[in-house]
Amino acid sequence: MSNEERYRAVLGDLRAVLARLKLGQGDPEGIIASRDQVFAKYKPIFSSDHIANLSRDEFTSFLYQENNCHWSGLYRKGLQAASNLDVLRKGLSVLLDEGRPISARFPEALDMVKGLGPAIATGILTVAYPEVYGVWNNTSESALRQVGLWPNFEYGEGLGGRYAKVNDLLTRMKMDLGTDFWTLDTMWWSLLEKESGRSTGELAPEASGAASPKDSDAKEGFALERQLEEFLLENWDHTPLAGEWAIYHTEHEPEAGNQFPTAVGPVDILAVHKKQLRLLVVELKRNQSTDQTVGQVLRYIGGVKERLKDLGMEGHSIEGLIIAHNADKKTAYALSTVPHVKMMTYEVEFRLKNFDQALGA
Repeated sequence: MSNEERYRAVLGDLRAVLARLKLGQGDPEGIIASRDQVFAKYKPIFSSDHIANLSRDEFTSFLYQENNCHWSGLYRKGLQAASNLDVLRKGLSVLLDEGRPISARFPEALDMVKGLGPAIATGILTVAYPEVYGVWNNTSESALRQVGLWPNFEYGEGLGGRYAKVNDLLTRMKMDLGTDFWTLDTMWWSLLEKESGRSTGELAPEASGAASPKDSDAKEGFALERQLEEFLLENWDHTPLAGEWAIYHTEHEPEAGNQFPTAVGPVDILAVHKKQLRLLVVELKRNQSTDQTVGQVLRYIGGVKERLKDLGMEGHSIEGLIIAHNADKKTAYALSTVPHVKMMTYEVEFRLKNFDQALGA
């Protein structure tokens, strides 16, 4: 299949998703419905005229999903960008300066502001210039890699050149679909594999903020696993894994290892050994069978292996780790055949106190 044929096939899949969205299906958390409200609030804040007076509260509020109504987890590293407000203002002024090509100002802004990675920067660009810039984050990259549309970059093209090329592709897709960047960015999960726990053709829980309403047990299970992922990301240094492993990161993307993009779907967490040439694929066992989970981890190991040269990590070995709520004999049998994949379990604990005890009586 040629690149153009592949592009047309993907466009057909996205048109089907878009048709359901227009019927009010697949947007349970109202991401698309919230678009105009979010633009009305944050477009003036992220305008060139206002950036010189940008307040810390204005910027940090955008980092939380309850305010941006679209992206979760931006606050984890994005709060660091607000630690020096003068530098942040200067960096955003560079980012938003339409008098210069995006290929030049994009890397300059990210170099200036520590914690301002591509996901936050392109989210801001999408809100500030809704018809001009699309979102480049691990989700959109993973989806485009999986369907074979991720652009080929020339040696030395740099971060700005790569984003410009990605944005050209997103712009073409937006125009061919007759939609907008905000809506397009809600659709990427529909392209990810069914076996990864996300149904093709539907908005996945990470994108919509809610699990599928088809099965209440699946909803509860997924919510718990999503909370576990957030917990691991926020408390990694306090887990047993932190002794040997650090979450993979880059100069411009402090959390590049979360939902790490591969051609077979996003890895929940990719970690790097602190002393040895080893990588660890961490996958949370959601509402799926042991066979599916083990097979999924093995595919992700293959997906990461394919990207070693791209990451400049040739020579690294790759291992897998499944984190689940409980273990069973089937899991033990499956893992006994793949010694480079391990498993850990977690416990969730809460306690009830009498009212008088809660008051300290």
